[in-house]
Amino acid sequence: MEHQNEVTIALAGNPNTGKSTLFNLLTGLKQHTGNWPGKTVIHAEGFFQHKGVSYRMIDLPGTYSLFSNSADEEVARNYIIFEKPAVTLVVLDSTSLERNLNLALQVIEMTSNVIVCLNLMDEARKKGIRIDEQLLSKKLGVPVLKISARNKEGITELLDAINAMANGDIQTIPISVQYSKEIEEKVMKLEPKIKEIFHDEYPARWIALRLLDGDEGLINELKQRISAPNKRGLSHGSSLSIQI
Repeated sequence: MEHQNEVTIALAGNPNTGKSTLFNLLTGLKQHTGNWPGKTVIHAEGFFQHKGVSYRMIDLPGTYSLFSNSADEEVARNYIIFEKPAVTLVVLDSTSLERNLNLALQVIEMTSNVIVCLNLMDEARKKGIRIDEQLLSKKLGVPVLKISARNKEGITELLDAINAMANGDIQTIPISVQYSKEIEEKVMKLEPKIKEIFHDEYPARWIALRLLDGDEGLINELKQRISAPNKRGLSHGSSLSIQI
């Protein structure tokens, strides 16, 4: 069921972070499941309203990264980068923050419309784990909120943040992860060539990093989108033959 003027939200996270618990809490029985087109990966979407706004939430497959190591990773990555949800929620396990932050940083490289949810805060408190969410938010450059989806803690604040970001009331300054001098120099050379092909449609720095990584899955996806008929004003006749 499609709703007019609905705001689309992507829900990303590692497996076992309580992502699906949050999805079920927000969407209740208003869910649809199936497979992603051409994949055997489960597609789940649900709907809810907050402050008069209709939201469509896509529960992306739980992944540890967003490269091309599996169909789950490709589905999650492609949705964020190509479908451009208004907001991407990254659900982290507060009891295992260091490991979970890797995915958050990858998402932040792809889009600036990110809210980080520190889930399982009830478990973190039991273990004596203290997290300064304001300091973490300052370092990441995006909102960071503490929640416990199973105890319904912090949900109203999360919904208000989603609403504010969707309305453009939250301006983020995402952290730019710096790599070695050699990689940064190659990124600088690639970015103008990528922008020449894709303009501002996709984040040039992120694509440059993936090309340097030899991400064949992404390269094939980009080639398909370049050859697609009049896809979002991309430079037709261009080819993704960039000398690295």
